[in-house]
Amino acid sequence: MGVGHDETPAFSLLGPPGRVVAVHNEREHAPDLRLDEVFEAITRGREDEEALEALFFQRTRDAEVVRYRHEVFRDLDDPAVWEAALAFCGSVREVLSHLSQARAMRVSEQRQGWTLDAAAIYCAAVRKLAGDLDGLRLGSRGMRDFRRYLLECSASAEFGRLEAESDECKAALGDLRYCVHIDGGRVTVTRDEGETDYSEEIHSVFERFRQGAVRSYLVSYRAWPGMTSVGQRVLGLVVRLFPEEFALLGRFTERHAGFFDPGVDRFYRELQFYMSYRQLVDSIRSGGLELCYPEVDAQSKEELVEDTFDLALAIKLLSAGEKVVANDFHLGEGERIFVVSGPNQGGKTTFARTFGQLHHLAALGVPVPGRQARLFLCDRIFTHFEREEDHSGMTGKLETDLLRVQQTLRSATAASVVVMNEVFSSTSLEDNRLLGAEAMGRLIELDCLTVYVTFVDELASLAPSVVSMISTIVPGDPAQRTFKVVRGPANGLAYALALAEKYRLTRPQLLERIP
Repeated sequence: MGVGHDETPAFSLLGPPGRVVAVHNEREHAPDLRLDEVFEAITRGREDEEALEALFFQRTRDAEVVRYRHEVFRDLDDPAVWEAALAFCGSVREVLSHLSQARAMRVSEQRQGWTLDAAAIYCAAVRKLAGDLDGLRLGSRGMRDFRRYLLECSASAEFGRLEAESDECKAALGDLRYCVHIDGGRVTVTRDEGETDYSEEIHSVFERFRQGAVRSYLVSYRAWPGMTSVGQRVLGLVVRLFPEEFALLGRFTERHAGFFDPGVDRFYRELQFYMSYRQLVDSIRSGGLELCYPEVDAQSKEELVEDTFDLALAIKLLSAGEKVVANDFHLGEGERIFVVSGPNQGGKTTFARTFGQLHHLAALGVPVPGRQARLFLCDRIFTHFEREEDHSGMTGKLETDLLRVQQTLRSATAASVVVMNEVFSSTSLEDNRLLGAEAMGRLIELDCLTVYVTFVDELASLAPSVVSMISTIVPGDPAQRTFKVVRGPANGLAYALALAEKYRLTRPQLLERIP
């Protein structure tokens, strides 16, 4: 039972109270989009790591839920709110660490002491957060609802008793003074009757020899905070000397064993979703890139994104001090499919991965890579990226590709997003053209949003709903990639010719060079 409230409250930072949130929890596309790497990195080491990571795979098609989460993120953009949240989370982690240590203690009085310390830290954290939030301007419904709850909790009689009794108990234990006498193998514990503190006397004697700042030769030992058998026996003697104080400690821990309020606990755990992603946002922005709160719609498929980038690649490049290339794209009325072609190693796969990432992140209600964005809220994301052939089975690469594409076409709906990167690459050009045209025809019928990366130029002009995108090269130097992907007609032949001219391999050039 928590302090002030007997049941977990209805408020949530993740969605409007009382609203049923339709959640999609697929992870199959995450490895292809490298989102599993991103989410694992930002949740590593946090409290309840697996549950937190799971939140980043629970997407919604409810635009109101997305906007609700944007409001919370915008509150955290306020430095005062952010600092209050950071301080609170730090204190709660300390509380949870104390409780974890207490459960590992073998001696009841030590276990009770760690629980008392945890309760005192908890009371101070709740009191401070209530004071901090009370004076701040909050724009989100989630944060305002929690502030109201927290103020009621901190003003409740139950919380007041917890706070007063923890103070009383700590003061009583803090006033205890005793002496330990060691005579050979005999240890005696007595009350302190004003004996001389020899540590202070020694310190004062040697203080006269201090000559400014000197190197410290003290050695720090890191040890488990449990007790040795000798320590346990000494503690037992101290308990016998001060029975009333330790009885007070026992009554406190028995009465307040479940002091952590369920609403405060829920706020802390849901806040980790925002805090972990917000720290990623800060690191990306410090590298000169932008993330924004996208406009989202579960109906309109017209999209616009400016200065976007592959989030996983950006993390890697920024850590190495390298430049990240951003791209733009838009889908107008009736446009549904991007066919991306161009030279190898020119950014086509990165563009495809970025497209899939954007739709996953938009459905989480988090900031997305880009200066501005308008995105469709999809029901599912399907990805097909080239994988190594599995020689353990009886199927070849082409058959595996065909089965995967068939499954996607059967499962996808008009509300889905499909990302296909160089499928059917193991076939001849003619077979790739035929199979690609068949798959594209089905995708066009489905009317779903798609990115299709291919070297077959003809697929870029199959229907009015298809938009041709090309990866570009440095003008005058076809061997140099810009990693920019732009709208333009597919023309692999022109690229091949430019490359041949650069290395003097065209027919006229060869004829000139051959005697």
